[in-house]
Amino acid sequence: MEKIKEKDFPTSRRKFIRNTAATAAAGFLIVPRHVLGGKDFIAPSDQVNIGLVGAGGRGRRNVEELLKLQDVKVTCIADPARYWDLKNFYYKSKAGRGPVKSLIESSSGKNVRVYQNFLRMLEAEAELDGVLCATPDHTHAFVCLHAMRAGKHIYCEKPLTHNIWEAREVRKVAKEMGIVTQMGNQGHSTPAIRSAVEHLRAGTLGTIHEIHSWVPASRWNRHLTGLPLDTSPVPFDFDWDMWLGPRPYRPFHHTYAPVSWRDFWEFGCGALGDFGCHDMDAATWGLHLPLPDTIEVRPAGLTNDEITPYGEIGYYHFPASEYHPAVSLTWYSGGLRPPKIAALPKDFSFVNRGGMYIGEKGIMVTDRSSDLPNFFPKSLGDQPPKPTLPETNGHHRDWIDAIKGGAEASSHFDYGAHLTEITLLGVLSLRLGGAKINWDGENMKAIGMSEADIYIKEPVRTGWEM
Repeated sequence: MEKIKEKDFPTSRRKFIRNTAATAAAGFLIVPRHVLGGKDFIAPSDQVNIGLVGAGGRGRRNVEELLKLQDVKVTCIADPARYWDLKNFYYKSKAGRGPVKSLIESSSGKNVRVYQNFLRMLEAEAELDGVLCATPDHTHAFVCLHAMRAGKHIYCEKPLTHNIWEAREVRKVAKEMGIVTQMGNQGHSTPAIRSAVEHLRAGTLGTIHEIHSWVPASRWNRHLTGLPLDTSPVPFDFDWDMWLGPRPYRPFHHTYAPVSWRDFWEFGCGALGDFGCHDMDAATWGLHLPLPDTIEVRPAGLTNDEITPYGEIGYYHFPASEYHPAVSLTWYSGGLRPPKIAALPKDFSFVNRGGMYIGEKGIMVTDRSSDLPNFFPKSLGDQPPKPTLPETNGHHRDWIDAIKGGAEASSHFDYGAHLTEITLLGVLSLRLGGAKINWDGENMKAIGMSEADIYIKEPVRTGWEM
């Protein structure tokens, strides 16, 4: 396949960038319509118009949630792919522009406009209030930044970005533009995590000394040893160049898309990138964890500069803060789990996915499939803490309510970028071969490791600057 050259890039990308620059130079920015009319411009009774960017498996799941909300209308979708059959993947569904358009229209009875290029969607859909981004990780920041600069509220899947510089940039622009944001770590709005957070903040366990978090996730392509050596036919009506986004051109192969792109460092961040913003959320939220000062994540199984490992075991150290003394967190994936400690019952066995918090008074073990944690000794859980967290009506509902002038969504980008940076620091260690990183958060530097710079802020190809 002939390499696509800069002149072949969609013209709307260049036009959008040029128009945005011209607008800024003229001394004003596009702002959301709720800002123009005051915070109550989108009244509680008004409909909120949402555009979907990324109509794959996660995009379809997000649409299914939005369709449950009577005051939300998904008016348009953008995705490079017309069709994906995901029956052999976790999603067990059909996705892409075609199937997701049909899903929305059959549910709402309203016509949905479709685009291959999301920049054209932003140009054409002036009435959009918000954008939901469910693209692969490597395009999250590009989509978010353009949507926010176009004045659109934004919901973005986790991890918020693919590298640490992007996380900080997205957070900064969200503040500058006054955008309503929500990161898509949906477990953040479930009773399970919120119960754990309440116990951590109430001091049920006393001072926490150790945290352990584990997930069963591994690589999708179990037998992968490197980049594919052959190529695959590009699917019908699929803009492969648009899907690649900021990444250097490479020929299409079916192991890259759909879904299994997570196995490749250029596009995804492996199991840690996939689940860190879910399974380190309770600890980060509950203990107000600052950025770690040291991180060392060792790969389990084959990995190299191109492909992610089967699993990992990672060691985070968080310094003392005004909220909590210094604490360590150990991360496991790919089937690895914590060692069983003497304080646990003899017949105890770890669940498939969970967390363990070891404190001066005892132990709390969380189970992602259960709303309530287990305590050892059991008496620690006899008295539920007094609720302190605001009630949630659901992750998507909270974002929509915030757009309408309600309370701030709880996984807003200020928090989401922080949690993402914690996750990506582990990914950074993995990409450096499991090296121990001493992190200078103020200067965004791995101390004494200039080789880390290329992963902290990754290069992008011409036309995809952020």
